[in-house]
Amino acid sequence: MIPDDSSRILEQLCAVIAERKQGDPECSYVASLHARGLNKILEKIGEEATETILAARDSEQSGDSAELVGEVADLWFHSLVMLAYFDLDGSAILAELARRSGLSGLEEKANRTTP
Repeated sequence: MIPDDSSRILEQLCAVIAERKQGDPECSYVASLHARGLNKILEKIGEEATETILAARDSEQSGDSAELVGEVADLWFHSLVMLAYFDLDGSAILAELARRSGLSGLEEKANRTTP
């Protein structure tokens, strides 16, 4: 179940990430990722995606989803760090999800423009 204050939590986290991206890379993990550039941020997302996949497989076997939840949280966090690199935040994603709301997945995919 999604907590009632989830959008506030996302908003606060995005604000912290935006603030810390400007900080001292010696004192802030977020600032250190940004100082190392987009490729480092993307590397972290890839790492977290792989860990999420492995945790999902483990969760299916064990029936315990705690590790999976933690890995998805890490993946979401690093995705928000990447969005901040482009001066975006979670509201852009929420707006896109709202736009897609009510569409079937197949209909949404068919409506996408291909480059």
